[in-house]
Amino acid sequence: MGPTKNLSAVLMKKGDLQLVDRPIPEPGNGEVQIKIHSVGICGSDVHYWTNGEIGDFVVKAPMVLGHESCGTVSKVGEGVDHLKVGDRVAIEPAVPCRRCKYCKGGRYNLCKDIACCATPPYDGSLARYYVHAADFCYKLPDNVSEEEGALLEPLSVGIHACRRAGVSLGSVVLICGAGPIGLVNLLTAKSMGASKVLMTDIDAGRLAVAKTLGADHTVLVDTKDAKTLAEKIENLLGDAPNITIECSGAPPSIALAITATSSGGCVVLVGLGPSVVELPVVDAAVREVDIRGIFRYVNCYPTALAMVASGTVNVKPLVTHRFTLEQALQAFETTRTGADGAIKVMIKCEEN
Repeated sequence: MGPTKNLSAVLMKKGDLQLVDRPIPEPGNGEVQIKIHSVGICGSDVHYWTNGEIGDFVVKAPMVLGHESCGTVSKVGEGVDHLKVGDRVAIEPAVPCRRCKYCKGGRYNLCKDIACCATPPYDGSLARYYVHAADFCYKLPDNVSEEEGALLEPLSVGIHACRRAGVSLGSVVLICGAGPIGLVNLLTAKSMGASKVLMTDIDAGRLAVAKTLGADHTVLVDTKDAKTLAEKIENLLGDAPNITIECSGAPPSIALAITATSSGGCVVLVGLGPSVVELPVVDAAVREVDIRGIFRYVNCYPTALAMVASGTVNVKPLVTHRFTLEQALQAFETTRTGADGAIKVMIKCEEN
């Protein structure tokens, strides 16, 4: 007789996160059941907890949180031949329809019928056991830990952003925001050949972490005057950055991203803030600054895994705090407040 309980961190409604015993899900055709090991807490998880919604995605029924996950295959559904019980896997959380024009065109992240962990109405993976599409699970080599497997999710965001931005050998990059997503963009940009990376943030502690992870320069944001900050950035870099990756979502920071980018350059918007933002678009238009968005990532997990497995990118320093599943509320509070220099908070889901 196997385990019968599936302890899960369930958002009952806005502001109400509870630990609930749920049935253990069984894998269907093309699916695997995974005994979850590590789950990283993302800003979106915290946002659902505190606000009950993100844009058009509204929590209307109890929902399990968590989508940065890794675990061990515990059961294999019919039709699965590339994974077996005992395989350690990283989980790409968003599963598309695989049939629409976006999926067939290779841009499955834009699929209108995509089902993503911990995005209403779909349950996430912050639980002892979870079931997922087998073709969106990636087997880990022996030298990659479960925590690193969970970190492939945010790292994939960095890869997609840097690809959309066109980061290549010699690129001069400005990254606005030194939270977890800003930091994975730093690691990715450096590994893709960026010659200089400058990071901005309103928190000096986070900029200090950015320096240890390879940022060439940092600027503490102490004014909303984009022109003043842009001049400071240009002086430090010796030239205006040809690529800016905006990871904060704060309107003044988006304005800075456009103002600071060199003519003919590219701005990629990663951070999501208010749905309507006032921007210096005429400045962008007359200087031919491209403004691009990203939505999650696409075809990035294999690259992320290869980068980590080869040692090209080291994501381990991003993890600052670890909690058990039973301590989920404390883990969420630590992420929300950024207490004790929290960057990436990891929850261990296995029973002690």
